[in-house]
Amino acid sequence: MRINKYLSASGLCSRREADRLVEAGHVSINGEIAEPGSQADGNSIVTVRGKRVTLEEKKVYLKMYKPVGIVCTAEKRERDNLIEYINYPVRVTYAGRLDRNSEGLLILTNDGDLIQTMMAARNAHEKEYEVTVNKDLRKEDLDQMRAGVFLRELEVTTRPCTIVQTGERTFRIILTQGLNRQIRRMCKEFSYGVRKLKRIRVVNITLDGLKYGKLQEMSEQEVCELKAALGMKEKQR
Repeated sequence: MRINKYLSASGLCSRREADRLVEAGHVSINGEIAEPGSQADGNSIVTVRGKRVTLEEKKVYLKMYKPVGIVCTAEKRERDNLIEYINYPVRVTYAGRLDRNSEGLLILTNDGDLIQTMMAARNAHEKEYEVTVNKDLRKEDLDQMRAGVFLRELEVTTRPCTIVQTGERTFRIILTQGLNRQIRRMCKEFSYGVRKLKRIRVVNITLDGLKYGKLQEMSEQEVCELKAALGMKEKQR
């Protein structure tokens, strides 16, 4: 982010005052005098009149339309890792991953309490997906998926779920658990191959208005409703 925005986000001063400090030569970034328009992020060493200035730990809540091909990891050795793809100035992580070949909604935040609550299997929050498979669906297969499927690879039976068929080879499914590659494994048990998998909702957060590959901040209302649905007390942001 621009240095004036960084100083404002740190709580030190307004952007206008930050501009004056920069123009006066009082600001440095990684040991070099900053200029108007200089860039800084959470890893930068920023000083004002010789004193270190850091970003406040403001809670950030983002939603993203993850594209196919991006991997939910922060490992820099992974060329298509999510964190480098979004290049967000505050370090965030995802609450519930999507595999490389899947697309759709991701929730990203630096709120550790929210992540922990969302990742706890006992909380059974809803996640909704659109699925396209490689052959015509059979009613009896969908009925068995709804009731619960024993996944041989994981040696576990899935929880009952909601499924609505939307076409000869498409359906929507609402899960309340997050087993590894769960939908793909469920389909495999009935000899279906998944051609497209898109997550469209997590609890109250949806893809509505999000463009493919983009992210945006959640509204105050979305965050409040999400935390309420998860049984969390909303703290002032």
